[in-house]
Amino acid sequence: MQKPVIPKEEFAARRRRLLDRLGKDAIAVVPSGSLKVRNRDAEYPFRQDSDFHYLTGFNEPEAVAVFAPGREKGEYVLFCREKNDKEERWTGIRAGTEGAKHWHGADDAHPISVLNKLMPELLTGRDQVHYDLGVNSAFDQRIIQWVNHLRMKARAGVRAPHSIVMLDRIVHDMRLFKSEAEIAVMRFAAQTSARAHTRAMQVCQPGMYEYEVEAELLHTFRQQGMDTAYTSIVGGGKNACILHYIENRDELKGGDLLLIDAGAEHECYASDITRTFPVNGKFSPEQRALYQLVLDAQQAAIAAAIPGNTWDHPHQAAVKVLVQGLLELGILSGTLEEVMQKPEVAEGEEPKEEAYRQFYMHKTGHWLGMDVHDVGDYKTGVGDDDWRVLQPGMVLTVEPGLYISEAEGIDPKWWNIGIRIEDDVLVTTDGNDVLSRDVVKEISAIEALMKRQP
Repeated sequence: MQKPVIPKEEFAARRRRLLDRLGKDAIAVVPSGSLKVRNRDAEYPFRQDSDFHYLTGFNEPEAVAVFAPGREKGEYVLFCREKNDKEERWTGIRAGTEGAKHWHGADDAHPISVLNKLMPELLTGRDQVHYDLGVNSAFDQRIIQWVNHLRMKARAGVRAPHSIVMLDRIVHDMRLFKSEAEIAVMRFAAQTSARAHTRAMQVCQPGMYEYEVEAELLHTFRQQGMDTAYTSIVGGGKNACILHYIENRDELKGGDLLLIDAGAEHECYASDITRTFPVNGKFSPEQRALYQLVLDAQQAAIAAAIPGNTWDHPHQAAVKVLVQGLLELGILSGTLEEVMQKPEVAEGEEPKEEAYRQFYMHKTGHWLGMDVHDVGDYKTGVGDDDWRVLQPGMVLTVEPGLYISEAEGIDPKWWNIGIRIEDDVLVTTDGNDVLSRDVVKEISAIEALMKRQP
């Protein structure tokens, strides 16, 4: 099976859109990701900066992309490492400046070693520099130095930029809406992740350790040449009540639930799936009741993730189902309206949270794309109701949960039950499409699957 990729033509189209939105008096500067030292002479695997990759498709460190509308010698300039036979023998093949133009569409390319020399020339005559201050402090200083260098030449008639504008206002809005090629890549990542979750359900049994189940996930990801989109969460029993538990080291016990939040990354695009299932393959009555409640909440939220609804609609739909269910089970007391309403506080007091947030303390999803918690505004204003309207091409996760730790006033039969169910949902013109549908989540389907060997 041929793996989907983002074609070179799409990268070029993205750059064209960016250049058009910048205007002739502006320039954009985007540095690449950098190698990170793990310890002494060992480095972490390189992962390209998402904005840089989105615009260039260039997967090397020590590079800078410059976008200069109207520049006669080329509007897309890429600074990168030169070809070097000796260094490439140690660390791998480089594209070099010729490869940057031939394979990656740069109009003009230069060695990264001449960046300081050429950047002032590229900035001259531009009113605005579009650059994301605060992300890379070392590169921030270089931008400021180049601009100040030009300002010192004002008496000689040199026109220096007079403002630095955050580039993310343009690029992140572009990234929020996924193309057909991006959707194909994300669907492939989700399908691979679904197979990994399915395998985890099939191999799991009491006496295994969390890291052994994690190894099955990684095995499936690497079979497809993929890395993890984020550090996997594999939490059994009370560990499932820790939202970002990543130690993955404890023994799995019969009678406990296992929560797995894991996703593969393909071509720098993430998937993000969570499933919860019984270690011994059979839900207890209490686990069954809470699990079905979370599943019902997720289905209500997915139904609300449609064009025309706001970002907050799926969350409110999930919360309503969860609260009603917790009331019926006797875990919460009062009425639906009372539990969902924020308590009134006197002036000067700390605001209090809604009662249900003891058991459900996070939002029902987030944007998904090149970053697992992807870019894009959730609100269009500052008001409580200024949530962004969902539109076709947006991809979000839908992930309600319940986490009941040991606590006074809670019946011990509910203790240490942590459940989250998460899927990747594409908003379409006529509703939505669940990209991660290939891994089961119904109670009967999970129990049936866990009876079979992989």
